[in-house]
Formats: sequence, structure tokens, C-alpha cells
Amino acid sequence: MNICEIKNAIKNGKFDDSFAMLYGDTEAAKARYIKACESFEELYPQSGEIRIFSAPGRTEVGGNHTDHQHGSVLAGSVNLDVIAIVSLNDDGKIRIKSEGYPMDTVTVGEFAKAEGEEGKAISLIRGVCSRFAEKGCDIKGFNAYTTSNVLKGSGLSSSAAFEVLVGNILNGLFDGKATPIEIAKIGQFAERDYFGKPCGLLDQMASSLGGFTYADFADPADPITESIELDIKSYGYTLCVVDTGGNHANLTGDYADITLECRQISNALGVSYLRDANTDKFYGNIAELRKECGDRAVLRAFHFFNEQERVGEQRAALKTGRFEDFLRMVNASGQSSYDYLQNLYSTSAVNEQGLSLAIALTKQFLGDKGACRVHGGGFAGTIQCYIPTERLAEYKQMIEKAFGEGSCCVLNIRPVGGYEIK
Repeated sequence: MNICEIKNAIKNGKFDDSFAMLYGDTEAAKARYIKACESFEELYPQSGEIRIFSAPGRTEVGGNHTDHQHGSVLAGSVNLDVIAIVSLNDDGKIRIKSEGYPMDTVTVGEFAKAEGEEGKAISLIRGVCSRFAEKGCDIKGFNAYTTSNVLKGSGLSSSAAFEVLVGNILNGLFDGKATPIEIAKIGQFAERDYFGKPCGLLDQMASSLGGFTYADFADPADPITESIELDIKSYGYTLCVVDTGGNHANLTGDYADITLECRQISNALGVSYLRDANTDKFYGNIAELRKECGDRAVLRAFHFFNEQERVGEQRAALKTGRFEDFLRMVNASGQSSYDYLQNLYSTSAVNEQGLSLAIALTKQFLGDKGACRVHGGGFAGTIQCYIPTERLAEYKQMIEKAFGEGSCCVLNIRPVGGYEIK
């Protein structure tokens, strides 16, 4: 279908089943996709057949900063996503214009890492293309317009969603034959080697696989995954995140320090990753580790060992319907991140502690019900909350008074990951 036919198909309900599955709110989805089509048409008026792709953000549910140490995580894809309107061209250029950002253009075949692109979206495009090309994918030129409602800097992983989106575009247009797990690994490669941000595989896996997933990264080349059925609302709770307004732009060093300090401890214990470390050896050599690596590194390793064990307990609780036990462990995870991992705020900006404030307000509101914790990488961005559904309106009013209208975003678990809408 051409762009006019696609717009008419959206208006006439051709994609309503997909929209209902992905978002729940079909009419809002129609309006969003039609607007994206109109923006695409303004940019690329001579386009031919149109394809539509989507990749979701993710919410980390258990395993804060465990994945990069080959640990285990619980995560789910959510009903916020990046969408793309796409059409092939015949001039050998890959053009991706994201709403609110300049056009990124990559010449087909020129996929080596380019000077000056680190930290920019174009590096992610080039990195994903390079890996698909290495796999033998015959990439050709295409034009794309993307728009996202994944809160940037929210811990919902807008960058991973974008990487998974580009991977699905290449897979769909050029028969890349990559599995969802392979697309996730390609996204991680692009973010680490091209964009320059050290990261584990959690974000990309959750976005690419979809649904609610347990993942064990003991062997990152072949992670063990398990889909877990979870209907949070059936337990009388609503999942939401609160955007505290913090910006992740200058926090790459803070994230990198966590990985670096964990590596210092693991190397001191004779292994490459904390997952493989002997915990008895760790606890028996605290004095030596303090001298060699520093107290913060020791505390961060302490967090990993406890968080790794906690993920297994959370998984078991969810599989046996013990939701209150699960919530207790969510709170324990959040406290460990606060006390030991120390990723609630950056030491370079101690006056900016929005995450700590949001957690303090939420705990005071909840009392002994529900749960909350830092969400995602931390240092700025969002907290994750499980609010009793009957008190959700009251909570939104309270927390938005502190952080602004719309700062509390209700999430639903999306059943699929990267997706072509047909």
C-alpha cells in the first residue's frame, strides 16, 4: 500500500486488532499513526510501498544492574513504543528522521564506526546495520520517519527500543532472518561499540522479546529466557512509573563506574564477572577488597550478590501467585539500590535528588501496602511503583503535585516485542 492507502486503512480499522493488542486504546493509536504518516508524507512525497514497524520500551521489574555481570533479571515490554513509517528508495541512502531531531543519513555499505558520531542516534543506526551486513543481509536504501512516546531518560529504555526498531526494519525489509534474541544482541553491540555506552543486554532483550520475561545471562551468547504470565491488575495493583524530570545526558560516567567497579571486585576475586565469583571468598576478604578497590565497589558487589538471589525468589513468587511476597522483594531491591548500589543520584549533582524524593513521598503514601524502587539505570529519571488500584487517582494527584502534571505514567505489559504492523 502507498501512503494514502495506508492512512485510509488505519482510519477504516484495518489495524484495529494490532492496535488493541499493543496499546488497548485503539482510537488514540489511530490518531498517532495517521499523524506519523502525514509527517512521513511531508518528508518523502515520492515514496512507494509503505511498511509500519514498532518496538516497545521496557520496565525492569527485578535485577537492578545485574545483567552486565551475567546475572538474572525480570523485565517486561510496555505499551509505550517507538514507531516507524518506512519505504524503500533507490538511491542507496538510509534516512531516518525522528520526531524532534535532525535527519540521520547513512550511505549503504558505509557501516564502519565513524568519527564524531559517538553518543548520537546515527551511531546506533550504523552499528545495527554493520552487524546485519556481517550476517549477510543485503541492505538497501530506505526512508523512515519515527516517533516515540517512550519517556526519554525514564529508565524505559528509549535507546534500546530504537535499536530494536531499526533491527526489525532491516529484518523485515531485507529478510534478515534474525531472531528476537539476535536483534537484542545486535542492539547491545550498537549501543556499546558505536554509541559508547556500557550496557548489559536487559533493555534490548525485554524490548525485542516482549511480554513479561525472566532472563538469565550466565552465558550472554545464549541467554536462558522464560515467559511468565503476570496480570498485575488481578492482584488489585496498578504498575506505574514517575518521571522526576532528571536528565540522563551527562550520566554516562556514572553508569560506567558501576560496571568498572564491579569488574574491579570480580578481577580481585579471580573471575571476569561477579556472577562467577565465590561469595564466601568475597565476604571472607572484605578488608583486602576495601584496600584494593574501595568501599563503594565493595558495596556495589554486595548489592549484586543479594539482588541476584532476590531475582530468583521474585520469579518463584510470581510463578506461585505470591504477589505480596513479590512486592516485599521489590521494596528490598529498591533499598539495596539506595544503600549499596548507590544509583539514586549522581555525586556530581548532589542537589538533584528527584529519585530519592519521589521514593520518600511514595513510601509515606503507601505505608505498608504496595512497593516502589528506582527504575532502570538510575541516577536520574524515574521510579517504579505498584499502587493499590483503588488509590491510584489519589496517588497521581499527590505525586504530580510534586513533579508536575503527567509525571505519573500508568503502564501495561505489552504481549509482543519488535513488531511489523500488517
